[in-house]
Amino acid sequence: MSGTLLYAPPVAVDLWGRRRTRGARAFFLTHLHADHTAGLTRNWRRPLHCSPLTGRLLRLRLQVDACWIRPLEVGQSHAVALDERGRRTMTVTPIDAHHCPGSVMFLFEGDFGVVLYTGDFRYTPAMLKEPVLMNQKQIDVLYLDNTNCDPALVLPSREQATEQIKELIKAHPKYQVKIGIYTLGKESLLTELSLKFNTWIVVSPERLTVLELLDKHHPFTTWEDSGWIHVVEPSEIHWKTLCYWNQQRPTIAILPTGRPLKKTHPNMHIIPYSDHSSFSELCEFVQWLKPCSIIPIVKSHACQAYLEKYLNPNCEVFPVPSIPELWQDVTPLTNSRREERFRQLLKMTVPTRQPGPRGVIFKSLKECPDTSKSSGAVQNHKSAAGCLGDCICYPWCCTERKEMEETCSSDGAQGQLLSAQSPTSAPAKEQLVRRLGSLILKQFCFAAG
Repeated sequence: MSGTLLYAPPVAVDLWGRRRTRGARAFFLTHLHADHTAGLTRNWRRPLHCSPLTGRLLRLRLQVDACWIRPLEVGQSHAVALDERGRRTMTVTPIDAHHCPGSVMFLFEGDFGVVLYTGDFRYTPAMLKEPVLMNQKQIDVLYLDNTNCDPALVLPSREQATEQIKELIKAHPKYQVKIGIYTLGKESLLTELSLKFNTWIVVSPERLTVLELLDKHHPFTTWEDSGWIHVVEPSEIHWKTLCYWNQQRPTIAILPTGRPLKKTHPNMHIIPYSDHSSFSELCEFVQWLKPCSIIPIVKSHACQAYLEKYLNPNCEVFPVPSIPELWQDVTPLTNSRREERFRQLLKMTVPTRQPGPRGVIFKSLKECPDTSKSSGAVQNHKSAAGCLGDCICYPWCCTERKEMEETCSSDGAQGQLLSAQSPTSAPAKEQLVRRLGSLILKQFCFAAG
């Protein structure tokens, strides 16, 4: 699932990179799964809003500088500026998304209306008791996680899926268990298994660092001989690894996921445990919320056809979102005031080179209207300006004698050049005038040509 660039309000959610987020006034992160942080690195230099737990995970896993992280307490409303001067603000309320530790939904409120962005979420009846949603009058736009928006895909609740895993492990009492889980998520499932079978859960050192940040009192360890339930990456569970594990001791592998996967080994078991809302849960959530419009977050899966009957019929039909005029005059957020000042100094000290002639630049140029008499114009130019005949002159570079005299006079040759107009001038002065005129015309014609 990729992020989204919203236009009302003009913010980017789970979307990173200058090109993809052009026009965004603020940035929000719903949770720290890899598909939502693509492009977010330690070099990030803009304010980023997220939950406090996600902020701590950002510093731990991605090494994002703490000065750019803006933690927002879950369940509380916060005023967020959309420009550096604070002339435009909006209200943002994070809501627990029940997807993974630190995951939240964002409720945006302002002069653009009310927008709810779910991100990845698993609907629970407890969401109906959220005060910010219960007291909300109307949701104008709902950005919905439609990962499982398919009536043919039937998913049990996470509690039911957990019981299936427990029964599967009971059926293999002397087997080692490998569970394929990503670095963040499904911690409650692992805790349930530890309590049920009274054993430690063996994890990698990297995962243990994350788990210790989530909870100091946990049933996880890195000692492989301390427990018989091991957590591995889902990509590690395949035919070759299962053959190798079963050569050491009897082993079963469990993949708790809602994705359709192919079973490649008899001891591989796929349990429909999903952290995304099922189709029936999506219908219940939308029917209770009754938004005016729905925009699916997962672009490859449409869901309007299934959920449009639950929309509020009293709402006006919204057009395709576009950048409102009220945001055009807002000063965009920059990386920092110091960086903006540095750019201004660069523009002052190193100006951009402008195209134009080099050398002598005349104050006024008049093109010859008749370009058919080019030979005559060249001869007149040479005779009037004192050209020595070793430069190439064009009709459109002809200038009046008076303008050329003014240009030459700025270099301190007023007396010599003005005296050249008289037929009784001395030969030495005429030669000086000719040389000066030839030099000026050479530079001008070279630059113009």
